Amino acid sequence: MYNFEDELTCPICYSIFEDPRVLPCSHTFCRNCLENVLQASGNFYIWRPLRIPLKCPNCRSIIEIAPTGIESLPVNFALRAIIEKYQQEDHPDIVTCPEHYRQPLNVYCLLDKKLVCGHCLTIGQHNGHPIDDLQSAYLKEKDTPQKLLEQLTDTHWTDLTCLIEKLEEQKSHSEKMVQGDKEVVLQYFKELSDTLEQKKKFFLTALCDVGNLINQEYTPHIERIREMRKQQLELMTLTTSLQEESPLKFLEKVDDIRQRVQILKQSPLPEVQCIEIYPRVSQVLKEDWSRTEIGQIKKLIIPEMKISSSMPCSWPGDEKEVEFFKILNIIIVTLISVILMLILFFNQHIITFLNEITSICFSEVSLSVYQTLSNNLYDLKNVLCHILYLLKEFTWKIVFH
Repeated sequence: MYNFEDELTCPICYSIFEDPRVLPCSHTFCRNCLENVLQASGNFYIWRPLRIPLKCPNCRSIIEIAPTGIESLPVNFALRAIIEKYQQEDHPDIVTCPEHYRQPLNVYCLLDKKLVCGHCLTIGQHNGHPIDDLQSAYLKEKDTPQKLLEQLTDTHWTDLTCLIEKLEEQKSHSEKMVQGDKEVVLQYFKELSDTLEQKKKFFLTALCDVGNLINQEYTPHIERIREMRKQQLELMTLTTSLQEESPLKFLEKVDDIRQRVQILKQSPLPEVQCIEIYPRVSQVLKEDWSRTEIGQIKKLIIPEMKISSSMPCSWPGDEKEVEFFKILNIIIVTLISVILMLILFFNQHIITFLNEITSICFSEVSLSVYQTLSNNLYDLKNVLCHILYLLKEFTWKIVFH
């Protein structure tokens, strides 16, 4: 089939014959190919009205054709019929050009080292490239595989094999190092997590102990007050029901209720102390733990938390007492504000005065004294502001608690 296809190929364009024309020497070529040969020879039949010479591209014999040119040459109908039948059939064993439809790859381009079709040489991107026929190209490249095999089995490739082994060993070693580091990380953070969990449990246990102490401190008082409240409600009910009793029953019960009321009123109320918890967890975590390196957390000690009773909590008895503390608060705030304004006012005048004196006769020592005095006045102002804030907070606690 390969030889049959070769017989259908034009020896000029290496493509399947298109409009095949037969020369007197019996060689067949494409009509367009003969037209190009005639134009390239310079024998334009416009100047030669009788006969036009044409050299056969195959046998090189001189042929004279009619003035009408290539059109006067006979068509090779037998060959054209064979070509049409050939093109209608499928030829799976024939490799065709991907760029030109149904054109076989039957020429070897020496420049690009690849198979091309006739259209690639005439109108495609291989136009003008040096070519060779398939058989000749095959014979020239026949010994190439053996030469390539020798190149692929020399010492260079042996060195590559050794290099691959070394790289694989180094890769395995590095992967083991990474795996070991992963295990170290997991172990480190497991220990750190266990330590933090243990410290958290210690903190919560300490806070639970403090909660129990607070419960022991307040629960008896609360239960006692609730009992007194219960007796109060009971006496109120009894007192209300006396109005519906008969005079006899009334007189029998009223004295008893009166005595119970007197006893209840004279029962001493507990003096509730304001409980302070020390140290506070927020301060411990902020001041100690947040400034500690991770590696030193294990050495940190959970402080023992205790409670202490400070001054008794004041409980205003009536609205007059509340009003009194409100007025006291206003007086204190006003007094401290006036003091601050006076300090600020005189501080500015003192600074102005010292500036004037310093610019005239004070030495560097006097200037230093002035700066120290000014700083002290500023510090005094800050201290008084802080005292004002503390007094205000304390007063509001007294009033609203």
